[in-house]
Amino acid sequence: MSDRQIQTVEGRTVCFADYGDPSDTPVMFCRGGPDSRLLRPPLVEAGIAAGFRLIGVDRPGYGKTTALPGRSICDWTRDALAVADHLALEKFYVEGISTGGSYSLATASVAPHRVQGVLVCCGMTDMSWAIEVEEARMTGPLAIWEAPDREAAIAVAVEQLGAKGDKMMRTNPDSTSPISPPDMAVLSSPEYGQHDPDNQPFAQGLIGFADDRIANGPANGWSSFDVTKVVCPVIVIHGEQD
Repeated sequence: MSDRQIQTVEGRTVCFADYGDPSDTPVMFCRGGPDSRLLRPPLVEAGIAAGFRLIGVDRPGYGKTTALPGRSICDWTRDALAVADHLALEKFYVEGISTGGSYSLATASVAPHRVQGVLVCCGMTDMSWAIEVEEARMTGPLAIWEAPDREAAIAVAVEQLGAKGDKMMRTNPDSTSPISPPDMAVLSSPEYGQHDPDNQPFAQGLIGFADDRIANGPANGWSSFDVTKVVCPVIVIHGEQD
């Protein structure tokens, strides 16, 4: 694994982790929230064995990537394409999990000739309409979405998850219900987190998570990008407990 940083034209730092052979098929990962550029060993091993080069990127406020207050979902695509340009990736695939699902689609929408396909795993949908639909409603983030400003939203996030994520084992950041048994089994396994001893998702506190929530809340939804501009194949995987 190569852990790397680049500087954007705006002078911000973007950090990413590059796994696999540069000659293999590149796949850029849009992580969930809170999460970081670092990918777990079983995923890396399976991906490399299948011939993929995996690239995890810290969104602003996570890991070592400079925060970007007021960012939209589409704003992140500049970071994604800066990484792709730095690695000389003319074409690549994008995977988005949970919160990262919308970021993966946004990237495909602004770079339709470069993104060859998108995989969305248990992706968060467009909350501008989903908040009104009982089956799609996310109740956990409501307090963040209803916060009067960014500072208050960050304070709510800290109260929900703990300053360094220490409450993550007791709550689901997307729901008022507890973490599902399969997720709890993963989170409580001895191997979980060994790949990230520095706790990168919370390296800057809850800034990245709060900014994620502000960006994808009902007030904004997917307004910053046009999903109809996505022309590549898209596969959506969603489990019964996601």
